[in-house]
Amino acid sequence: MHSKEIEQYKQKLKLTQRQKEILIGKILGDGHLETTNGGKTYKLRVEHSYKQKEYVLWFYGEFKEWILTKPQKKKQIVNGKVYYKYWVNTLATGSLRFYGHQFYLGKTKIVPKQIQRWLTPLSLAVWFMDDGSIKSKNHKARILNTQGYSKREVVTLITALKNKFEINCKLRKQKEGYQIMILAESADKFARIIKRNVLKTFDYKLIGLE
Repeated sequence: MHSKEIEQYKQKLKLTQRQKEILIGKILGDGHLETTNGGKTYKLRVEHSYKQKEYVLWFYGEFKEWILTKPQKKKQIVNGKVYYKYWVNTLATGSLRFYGHQFYLGKTKIVPKQIQRWLTPLSLAVWFMDDGSIKSKNHKARILNTQGYSKREVVTLITALKNKFEINCKLRKQKEGYQIMILAESADKFARIIKRNVLKTFDYKLIGLE
């Protein structure tokens, strides 16, 4: 497409309800909204380890009309070690402006006060695929790695999980920040809520749960 055609095309893009729910989960997790024009338009960048290529391809399939360039592999060297990533960007569009303004303060990602009303089983599943982990092999509790958020923001997320889904969690302090620990008593219920939307490649994160 020529630049004029692309601009006309971008103006027609509208998020479906399913895409909105996936977007919420990705932003809470590892996705990043980026703007180069002071917040007029945003694009979503999704980047994972190359081992999670299938997950990036799943996202690409869900947002295909928003993406002109197929997912790509890249090489990174960190402290002498070689890593491979798989990434994709959506088009930059005003249709993502609302989410950019809600989830970012400048370049800092934040948790909106109204996050509770936007959380759904699908958005929870995407968030868990991004940031979820097992506490230990001998424990049913699950972890959401929320160290990038402030203590107050993590408490907001814990309150949302309790109020909307009756999932009991507690704040878990780590050297890097604060995690959410989904208590063992609520772990099976959490799994039942998200399981149908979790890709098989992430089944290992739900081992031992109903």
